[in-house]
Amino acid sequence: MTESRWGIVGPQSYGARVRTIGRWVYETAGGLPRQFWYLWCTTLISRLGSFVLVVLAIYLTSVRGLPEAFAGLVLGLWGGGGAVGAVVGGVLADRWGRKPTLLSGLWGAALMMVVLGLARDPVAIAICAALVGLLAEGVRPALSALMVDVVPAADRARAFSLHYWVINLGFAFAATVAGFVAGAEPGLLFVVNAAALTAAGVFAAIVVREPVRSRASAPAARSGRAEAATAGDDARPRKPEGLGVALRDGVFLLLLGTNLLTAFAFLQHMSTLPLSMARDGLSPSTYGSVIALNGVLIVAGQLFVTRALRRLDHTTGLVIACTTMGVGLGLITFATTPAFYAVTVLIWTIGEMFQAPSNAATVAALSPAHLRGRYQGLFTLSWGVAAFVAPVLGAAVLQFAGKATLWLGCLALCLAAAALHLAARASRERRAAQLAAESAPAPAPAPA
Repeated sequence: MTESRWGIVGPQSYGARVRTIGRWVYETAGGLPRQFWYLWCTTLISRLGSFVLVVLAIYLTSVRGLPEAFAGLVLGLWGGGGAVGAVVGGVLADRWGRKPTLLSGLWGAALMMVVLGLARDPVAIAICAALVGLLAEGVRPALSALMVDVVPAADRARAFSLHYWVINLGFAFAATVAGFVAGAEPGLLFVVNAAALTAAGVFAAIVVREPVRSRASAPAARSGRAEAATAGDDARPRKPEGLGVALRDGVFLLLLGTNLLTAFAFLQHMSTLPLSMARDGLSPSTYGSVIALNGVLIVAGQLFVTRALRRLDHTTGLVIACTTMGVGLGLITFATTPAFYAVTVLIWTIGEMFQAPSNAATVAALSPAHLRGRYQGLFTLSWGVAAFVAPVLGAAVLQFAGKATLWLGCLALCLAAAALHLAARASRERRAAQLAAESAPAPAPAPA
């Protein structure tokens, strides 16, 4: 054994490093329920084959010879169907069950994916795209509600972070491979995508269980209120169940509104960022290379962010996310070269990595146990609304007010969202504590 100014070197130092890495892996991914990992694998299987959406616009214009405007309409209908599917999927997840909704969405989307690949008439293509979006996005609330059901509250932030990581891992793989598949045989895109969705459904059907709690909590709550009313303990009128509860939930609605502000700014990277780069004389391929850094950084760094989030409460995570995203987007005002644009992407991507798991954990904490699907569906709907509004609003600002107004406006939106998150911290903490107390199991009666 030798010693240097850097410390002991040899088998002991190697073993210490191995133990350190092992401890880091366990702190990041260890101790989570097996059912969570089944859901994680379900997402991985479906995402590895998610080729179609990546190249759909190119497929419609190059292979089917359709106008670019129509291709944009089809993508919008896909997103619109997804927005509707998020709400429908959330309601079904609570009423019908998490697992039946999950499996129906996966297998229905697989079937419609094949039909979309066979469609030739423009109207049929548009209808199929909307139905694929509806079914595919209808899966998300059920999957999110299942994760909330099976993962303890203390571990949800890192669980959602790991889930967000695998979504981007699958997307990065699909985005890389889709071009090669399309070049070999465009129709194969739809077949492989459908096969991945089918396989994910088969896997989930075999290993994923429907939590008893998600089925029993709502009837139990109704039964408890009925018993209290019969006994004369509660003379107050009953509150409505279903979407009405979420739509009257001021704390949750403020979260949705705050998320919309962030989403309006964040989603500009998919619409007006390439337009800004084109104004600076940069090619579409340069945009593709720059935006690819987003997926690379998420895959490489999300697990490190997971460790950081363990030391932060959800609101602090969201404040960091909004502020960092705002700085990155605001700096685009001054970007003119590929390297500068790449730096801005790296900055706002760090904010995105903080935002996704913190958002998911916050929604989970604010959702009543028997309405988790509906709450998740409405939160997904907020992103669908932003996906419609952000490109139209951003393009108009860029055209009529200029690049600086657009990107400094994004900075202002993100900073306003950060301030709203801070202002809502106390009310969220009270609501989360109240719901946690209500969902806690009743203490066992003392022996006579």
